[in-house]
Amino acid sequence: MATRIDGRLPVGQTLAGRVGDVLCRRNALADAPRTGRLPTPRAPVPAPAPLRVGVIANGRSHRNLKQGMRLDHWPDVSYAAPDTFEALEETLRDYAARDIGLLVVNGGDGTLRDVMTAAAQVFETLPAMAIIPSGKTNALALDLGIPDDWTVRDAIAAARAGRFVQRAPVEILRGQDKRPAARGFLLGMGGFVRATELAQSTHRVGAFNGVAVALSLGWSMAQTMFGGADNEWRRGTTIRIGEDGRAPVTRQLYLLLASTLERMPVGLKPFGRPRPGLKLLTVDAPPRHLFRMLSPILTGTTGSPAVAKGFARTDPHQLRVTADEGFILDGELFAGGDLTIRAGAPIRFAAP
Repeated sequence: MATRIDGRLPVGQTLAGRVGDVLCRRNALADAPRTGRLPTPRAPVPAPAPLRVGVIANGRSHRNLKQGMRLDHWPDVSYAAPDTFEALEETLRDYAARDIGLLVVNGGDGTLRDVMTAAAQVFETLPAMAIIPSGKTNALALDLGIPDDWTVRDAIAAARAGRFVQRAPVEILRGQDKRPAARGFLLGMGGFVRATELAQSTHRVGAFNGVAVALSLGWSMAQTMFGGADNEWRRGTTIRIGEDGRAPVTRQLYLLLASTLERMPVGLKPFGRPRPGLKLLTVDAPPRHLFRMLSPILTGTTGSPAVAKGFARTDPHQLRVTADEGFILDGELFAGGDLTIRAGAPIRFAAP
């Protein structure tokens, strides 16, 4: 069951405000011109509507485990730390009933993925969001320029000041389902699944974010370049793929990567120049000229004509993918099958 702490104004603060109102009225009378008439009172300025904030915190995220989870007591802020997906949905239903205007996620990419996925089942219109980066990987926070010391107070201040950046999540639908089965920002198949398993190993030795990406990428390249013909890295994955309504084609792919992020960790540019929307990278298997292909893929360039034949970058609106092997979405492995991959409706994220 989710836990919640609601903040209230201290009694002393309320009394202080009333005393201040009395003093202001006395000063106004003292400063009035001595004409025998009281000054005409000005029309009161209505106070801005309070911003209702709901926080979802992951007590098991990397930074929260290491430094402790801070729960500040502020007016109109509710906190919850659900420990199951069912409890998360229950909390979000409560937040929707409270008509919150800002949904804050204190966790990493995986926590954000779960919150966005559950929210698709609860909210008709998703409220503005904010991310407090406290996970092992925080790709969206890096994309939005969120600093490591960003707090709930900072997110609320940014929202009240109207500082938002829009990002559309990647949505995955299964079969004929109308609602997404998962929402995230970075999806990978083929070699990306095995590379993520290596990244989990780097987490266990203390490497996170860009360092983990670099280590897992380097090991993946070594496995591919020095492996034999039957090496699973070189063999690739059989994927049936169709873009934007075109007839699906069965392909043997070394790597499939899709994202709506505009900036990737450690300056990587697998999709080319930064731009909004859904972006797709596919690398054929077995990968030829892999060593020469590495630089163009990482730096966003095209490379020589021979190298460019081995990979493709596109900007599809929607993909139909069928694969027996699973896929990784923001660090978690999901089962494969008959999938639709698309960009969802843009979400407003509070940003510095």
